[in-house]
Parts: sequence; C-alpha cells; structure tokens
Amino acid sequence: MELIKDIDLISAEEAQACDFKTTPELSTGKAKKVYIESYGCQMNFSDSEIVASIMKENGYDTTSDVSTADVVFLNTCSIREKAEQTVRNRLVHFNGIKKHKPDMTIGVLGCMAERLKEKLLEEEKIVDLVVGPDAYRELPQLVATAEEGLKAINTFLSREETYADISPVRLNSNGVSAFISIMRGCDNMCSFCVVPFTRGRERSRDPQSIVAEAKNLVENGYKEVTLLGQNVDSYKWSPEENNKARLSKKEKEVSKVINFAQLLEMVAQVSPTLRVRFSTSHPKDITDEVLHTIQAYDNICKYIHLPVQSGNSRILELMNRTYDRDWYLDRVKAIREIVGEDCGISSDMIAGFCTETEEEHQDTLSLMDQVRYDFSYMFYYSERPGTLAAKKYADDIPLEIKKRRLAEIIEKQTQLSLLRNRQDMGKTQLILIDGISKKSNEELKGRNSANKVVVVPAKGLALGDYVRVKITDCTAGTLFGEVLEINPSLT
Repeated sequence: MELIKDIDLISAEEAQACDFKTTPELSTGKAKKVYIESYGCQMNFSDSEIVASIMKENGYDTTSDVSTADVVFLNTCSIREKAEQTVRNRLVHFNGIKKHKPDMTIGVLGCMAERLKEKLLEEEKIVDLVVGPDAYRELPQLVATAEEGLKAINTFLSREETYADISPVRLNSNGVSAFISIMRGCDNMCSFCVVPFTRGRERSRDPQSIVAEAKNLVENGYKEVTLLGQNVDSYKWSPEENNKARLSKKEKEVSKVINFAQLLEMVAQVSPTLRVRFSTSHPKDITDEVLHTIQAYDNICKYIHLPVQSGNSRILELMNRTYDRDWYLDRVKAIREIVGEDCGISSDMIAGFCTETEEEHQDTLSLMDQVRYDFSYMFYYSERPGTLAAKKYADDIPLEIKKRRLAEIIEKQTQLSLLRNRQDMGKTQLILIDGISKKSNEELKGRNSANKVVVVPAKGLALGDYVRVKITDCTAGTLFGEVLEINPSLT
C-alpha cells in the first residue's frame, strides 16, 4: 500500500516513521470519548474510520485530545521495524498519561497487534487490549472486558470479514476525497512481507455495497474516491464464491463474477464528477482489460502504483514476486500504449535485499531509467520476524551498503521526477483542489490525474473545486500552475 499521500522523495522508512493521523474532535454529546492514532498505509487509515463508526454506535465520540479520552487506540503497522518502535514509544507516553488517569483503556489494533499478540498484553504489560484487523466488531465488548481488569485479546483472522455493512466515520476528512475499501487480506507470499500473516487471506467485498458507498459520498459532496486493497487487481466477487451474501432469486439469476475492471467501471459510472483512484496494483495481475477501462473513462485517474521492489530477476525470485524484469517492463509498455505516455506510474523499491550484488543493484537503477517513474516509495531492506525471507535467507548486506544503495535510488528518482514534471510544462491539466499549500495560505493545492501535486493561487477558489490550469513551473516534487477555468463542465 501507498505510505504517504503527497509526492515525496524521502525514503519510505522515513515516511512511515513520521506519517500518522489522529482522530479529530467529533462531539455529538456521547458519554465517552475515543482517541485513535493511525500509522502506516491507507488501509490502516480506512480501518480507523471503521473503528470510529463501531465505537460511535456504542456510545463514543472521537477526541483529538488524548488526555480527555476514555479509550486510546493505536492502529499499527508492522511492515518496518522503525514503525513498530515508534508505536512502542507512543505507548510509553500514553502509559505516562494513564498514571494520572487510571481508568483509561489503551489498546493496540491492526498489524502489530496481530504479529505480537500476547507479548504486548502479558510480557510487556503496556496495553489493556490487543485486537487484530478482522475483529473490530468485538471492540466494545473487549473494551468492557479490559475495564474489568481481564485479558482482552482477539486476533482471529477471518476468511469472510469485509465490514461491507459498516458506514465509516470519515476521519481527518477534507470533505473532498475518501477511501473505499474493496477487499481485505493478501494471498501473495512475498518473502519480505508480513501482510499475509497480519491481515489474512484475500476476500472481496460485495460490489453493490461499494457502489452504494460511492453514491453516498457523492450525495455528501465528495469529489474523489480511492479504491483500496492490498492487491486490487485480484478483486473477484460472485454469489457462488462469496456465498454468505443473501441475494434474492432474481438477483442470483442476473448475478455474475465481477472482476476489478468491471468494478472500476461500475464506480466510474456513479457520476462523471467523481474522480476514481485505486491502490495497489500487482504487476503479475494487472490486465489489459483494467488498462482499457482506465483509458475509457475520463474520471478514472491516469495513475497506477505498480511496485517493482527490484529491477533484477534473481532478486525478484528470492522475493517471491512471481514475475521477472521482462514481465514487469512488458506491463509498463502496455500502460504507456493503452493508457498513454502521460499516465503516472509510481513504485516501491527495496535496496539491499538478501544477497543482492552491486550489479543487481545497478539493474534496479537501469530499470528506473527505462520506466521513468513519476515518484516512488523507497526502502532499504529490514528483516521482519516470521516472514519467509527471515526463515530462509541471511540478512547479509551491511547497513552502510543498504543506506548507500538507497541514497542512489533516491537520487535517481529525484532526477526522474524532475524529468517527468518538466514534460508537463505548458500543458493544460484538470486538478481537484483538496487543501492549502504547505508553504503559503495564499496558495491552494490539488492533484492532477497522474496524482501529482499542483499548486495554484488561492484567489477565487475553494476546496472541492475542479480547476483547469496551465502548468508554468515545477520542482521534482511539485507542479505550479495558473488558473484558466474554475469548475468546467465534466459531463
């Protein structure tokens, strides 16, 4: 999953260490308050919205001030060691607050909860409850159990849970963009990754509930949705495979298998004013049908996050990515031919994986030159306990070499990002205003179809405006434009 929303040229490890969100103050007069701090990928932020909804239905408002909270949840990420250490530091801080407020309940949710389980609850005794990503419906009961001083843990991984019937509470929302989770879990067993062990097997959500959620967002003024899954291209739903769905006889007669291309089209047809994005695609699964669907609809953004991890086929095999360099480059060629040269492509890359040689590292750099990524999320390899790589391979690349290789990848990406951005100079693009510029309140920012941040003068504009702009300047991370038209017709 994508780790940070804005274009960024720092390493993904650095991003993950600092990228977190807290709950806003949403007061409706309920007796108790819950504070949620979310780390890691977009899926975690989406899950926190589900958690907030469940707690709201059970008598809790959200709070942005942890000192006023009755319940504190950390929705955690286990993909990097540094992210776990950040959470541990926060738990120490929250336990300090709890000394002055002993009735406070502290819980760890998500991937770190699933991975460490009893260790956090019994050995370290720094939390009151531990709940995995498929057990959020049980949170109110588990909180009550913890309040009685009893062990509160549920890390059961479900083969069915999708939370399709829960309407998320939109946290930290700009009122413009929202996430829609379309599936959960992952069936890929990449050797470096903990996700299959922390989020369980793949299962897809009922497409009608996804479309209904998109329609509800449009009715409430939202202009953009991002369809989320660990591997959206393997989305597949049918009454036969998802036999827990209760359909009428008539519905069963007209039902069929829905794949990701078809779901993408269904969401795009909700409204021409609703932009549709998605994340993440897997190189082994993205099909020409998906690419043709993207090309066919103006409101499906021309941007694909297509993680490569390494440019060397031997390393890709050790990573169990199930494709090689040539396969990946063929998929990129198809994107350029079907969707277009301007389609934004981003990637994840890991420097210094087990046994990687200098020549194999150079293969990653040369692949970057061939693909010309618009931006990337870049790591050096961090062994995660319990993964296939940790069991099978020695983490034998010295840290200083990993860091040097990562620095070279970041430098290469900086060059490529600037090159790609310069190609946008003078072009007219449609952007959706979604926030204030980081550097000046006199400017607003939005994203173009290729997921690049575009900064424009704020005068006469508001959040949620579609704006046609001419790109006049750029850096490696940002485009700058002048406004040509506000809210042009998109029908």
